[in-house]
Amino acid sequence: MNPAPHEAPSGAPAAYEHNGQRVTRAAFYAIACDPARNVAVQACAGAGKTWMLVSRMLRALLDGCAPHEILAITFTKKAAGEMRQRLHEWLGEFARQPLDALTGELRARGVHPERALEARAALQNLYRQTLASGRPVQIRTFHSWFAALLGTAPLALLQALGLPAHFELLEDDAQAVRAVWGPFLHTVVADASLRADYAAMVALHGRSQTHKALAAALAKRVEFALADAAGVVDASVPPFQEQFPDLRAYAEPAHALRDAACVQRWRALAKTLGAQTGKTPQKAAQALDAALDCADPQQRLDGLRKALFVAAQDRLTKNLEKFAPACAAEPELQGLLAARRQHAAWQHQQRMARLARCLSAQFADLKRQHGWVDMNDVERAAQAMLADPVLSGWVQERLDARVRHLLIDEFQDTNPLQWQALHAWLSGYAGAGGGATAPSVFIVGDPKQSIYRFRRAEPQVFIAAQAFVRDGLGGDLLSCEHTRRNATRVIAAVNQVMD
Repeated sequence: MNPAPHEAPSGAPAAYEHNGQRVTRAAFYAIACDPARNVAVQACAGAGKTWMLVSRMLRALLDGCAPHEILAITFTKKAAGEMRQRLHEWLGEFARQPLDALTGELRARGVHPERALEARAALQNLYRQTLASGRPVQIRTFHSWFAALLGTAPLALLQALGLPAHFELLEDDAQAVRAVWGPFLHTVVADASLRADYAAMVALHGRSQTHKALAAALAKRVEFALADAAGVVDASVPPFQEQFPDLRAYAEPAHALRDAACVQRWRALAKTLGAQTGKTPQKAAQALDAALDCADPQQRLDGLRKALFVAAQDRLTKNLEKFAPACAAEPELQGLLAARRQHAAWQHQQRMARLARCLSAQFADLKRQHGWVDMNDVERAAQAMLADPVLSGWVQERLDARVRHLLIDEFQDTNPLQWQALHAWLSGYAGAGGGATAPSVFIVGDPKQSIYRFRRAEPQVFIAAQAFVRDGLGGDLLSCEHTRRNATRVIAAVNQVMD
């Protein structure tokens, strides 16, 4: 048996909190294990997160929930197997234990003492009843559950997402990713615009860094596609004309230096600066005139900068700060340089966006040719299905498993798209007062333990989910800093040293 963690020693920091307030261990577990409550638990390593999750399953079964109406989601097959084994072992042990021992087990899981006396016989019989039901608790990985949803998807939805009706699920898309670069490069070479984009990127950043950036975009292809469809990609880096309206008439900021009036102004400034006493302003004035003699506007701008500014910074050299003509020219030159940087950033973003669209399209074509569907496709399809109020209900009916209790382990490893799918489904219940069809929600995790960034996991999603449980579902936020892996005093001593 795996007992709940004990109280922290006297004088140690509080181990348990409920909605930001310190509570006892008993109060903490009474809330965490209550299947009627919506709860988000942030718990450190070794705090007994799986213990809480499986205990909540037991409480739900005791309250009359059918096993298949409980859906527990985790991130790996190993974790799902361990959770399933823990539940199976507990049910077997409780079936063999005397009633007096079961009273303590129930009370450890937040059951009121009087209710524990009444429920211990039911707990003893729970193993037999669960086996007799013929349908076990649903303990699945995110991807296996989403894949099951995809198997029920209407043909129209598959067509809208560009997915084949008959497909092979790729749990590992590494081979497909390697295979797409050849078709992608052939497409780039055949298209003059893409070829120019690619050549510019390689010239500025090198082939290796360019491919690394494109590979990162391909890894987030679903998020990229959704953002692109919403206009976010093109709007994320505005052109310099929006930030520098005085330059909106020019295709590039340096082109302002082609205007006769602008050149005349800078010539006058150079003349005034050259009239100053001392070699420094006179030398700078000569450099300004030489820059303005350049035919290329970019070379003109570079020359003006070199004449007046510190090599590594866009500000006047210290020796020129005391000369009024140089100080008067500084803001205009700084504006031109800032606009050029903005223009370079916009060009880079536009090139990357065009190349990323091409790479994603080639990857989609490659998958269609082979009848492949990858995990990104599965997640996107799940998000589309669960976001649609009609399809969401239809999906549940087709699966014949109306979920009454949803439990998610290691929530810090959830990626934004997975959370969007869940949020789309659960937000229909937000503010509904916990109606008969609303599943109770229990999430547990610790953002500090996120280990799946390579799978697009984002710990900030946990914070968003906590806010949804609290504000959208009227639930409770729990925090547990107790761990069975180290004594509390040891942790306190380490924290003191680190501070």
